[in-house]
Amino acid sequence: MNQTSPRPKGELTLRTLAMPGDANAAGDIFGGWVMAQMDLSCGIRAAERARGRVVTAAVKEMAFEMPVKIGDTLCIYTDIERVGRTSITLKVEAWAQRYLSDRMDKVTDATFVMVALDTDGKPTPVPPERDVTQG
Repeated sequence: MNQTSPRPKGELTLRTLAMPGDANAAGDIFGGWVMAQMDLSCGIRAAERARGRVVTAAVKEMAFEMPVKIGDTLCIYTDIERVGRTSITLKVEAWAQRYLSDRMDKVTDATFVMVALDTDGKPTPVPPERDVTQG
């Protein structure tokens, strides 16, 4: 990426390689596969914040700006925008690092809402954020 290119927002949460089994006959990666990687990333980040089980409650509008091709590395960035009583709202960006290149292209973004669950599968309050100054 050069200095004038837009930069991903959020924390790099997942990197994975786009493989032929994830693509159509033209070599374009299925949008559903990209969305699944975004969902997985949100699950990781929200579970860390909730310190427990979370599920996807909603995905807000998502539009693809460009394709992911076989061999690209899909990079998913997550940013926690809001923590409610039982929910965590994340802004998610998917970027493609092009095959054998440093070039990064933004593929899509969306807002995901995750809900914390207790052991019975019922919504449970998200605990307060940990104080990083205490062990």
